[in-house]
Amino acid sequence: MCVEVWDGEKPVQWWTLVDAAVVAHQPHSVDPERYDIVLGAGVRAEGGDSALPATPHFELFAGTTAAAAAGAGRCSAVDGLFRPRVDPAPVALELIGCEPAEPLLAVLRRPGGAERDWACLLVLDRHGAVMASHNVGLAVTEARPSVLGGTLVDITLTDGGDDRPSPAARPVWAEWHQGPPTEPNLWAPYDAQGRAAWLDLATRAWRVPAPRPDRSGGEHHLDGRFVTDVPGLHCAIAEALLGPGRYFGREWNALKDCLGGGFGVVPPFTLTWHDSEIARRALADVVEDPEDGLSYFEDVVQLLERCGVTVVLRGAQQCAVLPVREASEP
Repeated sequence: MCVEVWDGEKPVQWWTLVDAAVVAHQPHSVDPERYDIVLGAGVRAEGGDSALPATPHFELFAGTTAAAAAGAGRCSAVDGLFRPRVDPAPVALELIGCEPAEPLLAVLRRPGGAERDWACLLVLDRHGAVMASHNVGLAVTEARPSVLGGTLVDITLTDGGDDRPSPAARPVWAEWHQGPPTEPNLWAPYDAQGRAAWLDLATRAWRVPAPRPDRSGGEHHLDGRFVTDVPGLHCAIAEALLGPGRYFGREWNALKDCLGGGFGVVPPFTLTWHDSEIARRALADVVEDPEDGLSYFEDVVQLLERCGVTVVLRGAQQCAVLPVREASEP
């Protein structure tokens, strides 16, 4: 859920309630048309002014469907939102089988003195190309001989950071470990989280080798059989325009940037979207901009056409069904 704090004229703060669940509700003591609702949720401040307006009111939104775009309701007060919160305790990170070199050796020689030092963990494929990266602080809790033997060491870092990949990334990394994909639709068996992890790798991969010069014209064919969510839509568009494992945006604004040039393909060109009804139905209730009221599918088609792309929508044929790959435990 999202809570917008209004000052009477416009929203000035935004809060996200994570994993919100209704704990209790009852009619309001003064106005029986209203309710007092108790939610259990994680709270995340998204931005805006820090001070509470003198006479605030609160708009509530839930989800990304067309129905939610109109709002889930409003309320006159939110108790428990504006209070200091303790940051979660750091979660340690285990580095197994390290062969330390400088500057890591220097850190190990002065344990407890490296709280401000940082390192970048690089995830490599079998050819040595970087697939992903992760920044970590070098506050070392413990260093010991590795369970893998030899002269290797295992190192425990006090805090592994808060941008760790989700478990859904594990099978995707395993796929890419053999090298960037060369066959179409290898992203299709994954769920939305896995497809988002696929886009994470493609985002880095488009830079290496350097992006090819922009070309325009011609006809590109988008295989729409597996476009059942937003990440899948962007996987399919990139594959249609540039080939497997390539990048051409991961959400509406990034797609708009890519259409402006510098990513290998630039309008005008023709995009023939086969089985487009699959995406139209799957994304009918996904709304990016509540102001225009269009579904995500319609917004993307409109953006493409406005940027000079001729979009040809072909009807859906029978959709092939692929099994969803389950995410491994971390």
